[in-house]
Amino acid sequence: MHASFTSALQAAHEAAASQHYPQGALYVVATPIGNLADVTLRALHVLSLVDAVACEDTRHTQGMLRAYGIDKASAQLLAVHQHNESEAAEMVVARLQQGQRIAYVSDAGTPAISDPGARLVAAAQAAGLQVLPLPGASSMTAALSVAGIVQEGGFVFTGFLPSKAGERDAAVLLLQAEPRAVVLLEAPHRIEALARALLPLGTRRITLGRELTKQFEEIATVPAADLPDWLAAQASRTRGEFVVVVHPTPPTQTDTLDLRVLQLLMAELPLKTAVKLAAEISGQPKNELYEAALALKKSAKEDSEDS
Repeated sequence: MHASFTSALQAAHEAAASQHYPQGALYVVATPIGNLADVTLRALHVLSLVDAVACEDTRHTQGMLRAYGIDKASAQLLAVHQHNESEAAEMVVARLQQGQRIAYVSDAGTPAISDPGARLVAAAQAAGLQVLPLPGASSMTAALSVAGIVQEGGFVFTGFLPSKAGERDAAVLLLQAEPRAVVLLEAPHRIEALARALLPLGTRRITLGRELTKQFEEIATVPAADLPDWLAAQASRTRGEFVVVVHPTPPTQTDTLDLRVLQLLMAELPLKTAVKLAAEISGQPKNELYEAALALKKSAKEDSEDS
């Protein structure tokens, strides 16, 4: 056990023990993505409490648990990974039906997003069992939080692109047509190939998060066209696990002009008529212009109330 976590484990029990933790339930537990200190108090308490911990790699999970002072016998660690998840899920469900509490953890971060866990969750739900989330660390949200993306419209989580060059290039073509932010994951041995594949995105900005939360964490934002050179500038930049955020397509001058046309028409005509004419003039979808018109109308109303 790391001496620094002695008080953390006691604090976890004091903070989280009052909550009810039903038997026969699967607990999907987020674990740190690198920095052990990012674990939640509730995660520590539940990992101590459960009868067994299902996990991607039993050796990795055993090491993590021992670092926190949580002692689980080898028989309490159940291997559930991408190669055996469907079969192993049946075994976990059988244990849950016996009334056991079981936690599921991936090697890092929140399970069942890009890591295994979704099939296990689906099997437990199909059997009518409770599945309870314990939120925590996520490389995806960590990278988005420092990307500085202010446009509305949400984002798309794609995870790992295909490893074969042709399939990866085809996937990048789809990214070019996606106006929203896109979050990708990549391994160190493929990051340079991904950077080259993203070259067609040109000036579209890319935020790269390397080794997030770890000692040599690095975060940078560069145009897609400059990404290969940025990686090549230092040998260390191709090491570690990566989260890649492709920024949304920037608003074009045409978009701004179309909005101005809509504003002028709204000043003289009923809203629906203004939207119809703006769509005919600009060629933009009528539903998008209608949403923009409502937003403009709301903004104008708020401005008048403030004044």
